[in-house]
Amino acid sequence: MFHSKIEWLNVLKPNFKLLPLSERIICSVGAFIGLLISSCISWWVLGEINPWYIAPMGASAILLFAVPASPLSQPWNIVVGNSIAALVGVLCYHLIPNLSLAFSTAVAISIVIMMSTDSLHPPSGAVAITAVLGGSAVHDLGYYFLFYPVLLNSILLLVVAIVFNRLCDRQYPHVAQINQRTTDPTPTQKVSIQPKDIQEVLDQQTELLDISEYDLQKIILEAQAKANLRQNSVYMCRDIMSSHVVSLNQEDDIQLALNKFKDMNLMSLPVINDENQLVGTLALYEVVEWFKQSADLRSTWKYKVEHIMVRQVVTVKSEQRIEDLIPYFVERSFNYIPVVDHQKMVGIISRADMIAALNQQLIQQVKDE
Repeated sequence: MFHSKIEWLNVLKPNFKLLPLSERIICSVGAFIGLLISSCISWWVLGEINPWYIAPMGASAILLFAVPASPLSQPWNIVVGNSIAALVGVLCYHLIPNLSLAFSTAVAISIVIMMSTDSLHPPSGAVAITAVLGGSAVHDLGYYFLFYPVLLNSILLLVVAIVFNRLCDRQYPHVAQINQRTTDPTPTQKVSIQPKDIQEVLDQQTELLDISEYDLQKIILEAQAKANLRQNSVYMCRDIMSSHVVSLNQEDDIQLALNKFKDMNLMSLPVINDENQLVGTLALYEVVEWFKQSADLRSTWKYKVEHIMVRQVVTVKSEQRIEDLIPYFVERSFNYIPVVDHQKMVGIISRADMIAALNQQLIQQVKDE
């Protein structure tokens, strides 16, 4: 039950790359230096003005130093986005008496204008709210709030971010063209995935993706190069197996196993022990048979997975060729085969994995002919 709760919580987590500790420290140091320098200069320039620095700059610092590759972190976004939000916020404060309605309207209008001008910057939403709820110190500035502190803070933080990221050998701002000599596709793109292919897919998306088309092209090209290397070699089990395996523990209650079958919509699951060693397999029909016999008093002692599982399991090693698995899927109608190395289950290969791999080999063979 606890494991299922953990799995549920993982659904709430973003699919986000965890950077090495050294990179995380660099991001933290960059934000510290950026905020410290820009705030000190702002205080020196605007010492007599109460709101010499605004809180939304903290959110901007996270974007500029932690995710500088994001389209939302680019110079245009922080300068234009914050400026739009400040202007709209001041307008809404003067035109709408109710504060809740004023800042809600300010954020909503800012989103539309920022998305229309390709300057979306999430911290700008807080800038719009600050313009409405900032108190007399902000309200006394009137429309000057746009120029100071908002525009001044944004430019100073941006300058520090550019210098810091360059010193750390990070490309910021990002160059938006993958082929520097021509607007034509690169040689690799001409024979594989082209920018227009990516653009057509992106045009069909109804949600905003937090990645630039340039970065997406770069990632796809590098992935295509790795895939091409595999196409010229024989597939091994490690190449197509799934490493994250849904399994049962031999100590699990059979009722818990039934719930997992229902939640995952699977017909069979591998069974492991506490050392992650494969000890058997359990099919849904075996659970059904257990329910049929549950009225028999002689079977009441059977309540764990280990009591009804099949202990003889066909396994393969990660270094085996996938051709070795064909007889099991074709002649014996297996749904999956566990991959075991050093008595530990390291993955699983399904029938769909085999079909995809064999189809790719067939396509490559046709090309070679």
